[in-house]
Amino acid sequence: MTIKVGDRMPAGGFTRMTKDGPQKLSTEDLFKGKTVLLFSVPGAFTPTCDARHLPGFVDQAEALRAKGVDTVACMAVNDVFVMNAWGKSANVGDKVLMLADGNGEYVKALGLELDAKGFGMGMRGQRFALVVKDGVVTQLHVEKPGEFKVSSAEHLLGQL
Repeated sequence: MTIKVGDRMPAGGFTRMTKDGPQKLSTEDLFKGKTVLLFSVPGAFTPTCDARHLPGFVDQAEALRAKGVDTVACMAVNDVFVMNAWGKSANVGDKVLMLADGNGEYVKALGLELDAKGFGMGMRGQRFALVVKDGVVTQLHVEKPGEFKVSSAEHLLGQL
């Protein structure tokens, strides 16, 4: 079942890189009492994700925070080391929290997995963006295959 507006985010977790190495982050800690804009990309360093999706959120992070977003987070079905390297490459600093869903368990819990085996990428996450307030989905923007419109930072700015 695919998550929808009004649903509570499922329990789960991610891995993120810290100065002390990889660290688990529970969804409770991520979402509780905050407004979080969580966007998902099919893969770190892939063309649209690297050239447009992540950079848009880095560029618009301050404007999103000005509209009430506490945390901007990027998730992908990649390991924590790849997500950390991608974050460094894109100069995310503290603007975007880079979250690894290494085994794709969380994207599957959301019902937003993507079969990318035809591209040699295995199971991944669809391209989407969620606005979550205190653990409840208030906005859900899932891209149609091959598109990049409704999950962009610019589109989300207009929706907040």
